[in-house]
Amino acid sequence: MKPKQLEAWKKSREQGMLRYVLISGVMSYGLPMFVVMTLMVHRTELTMQNVGLSAVIWASAGALFGVAMWYIQEWQFRKASNGSAA
Repeated sequence: MKPKQLEAWKKSREQGMLRYVLISGVMSYGLPMFVVMTLMVHRTELTMQNVGLSAVIWASAGALFGVAMWYIQEWQFRKASNGSAA
């Protein structure tokens, strides 16, 4: 990680994992994927049930993505700061 990235990650981790997962995972990954896959790709098959199921699937996928990215960022942060950050 570069010094600028280290500082940005310090700020993100201070705000907590839940906020990071919601913003970086659910809102930045899950929501756009929901819109693209549901409203653009599968637009001929739209029913309330399909839309609801798609929302749950993509919100879950976004949350998993966010959690994975949190741990990857933490690993990179600790590696860059030689394990001195807790």
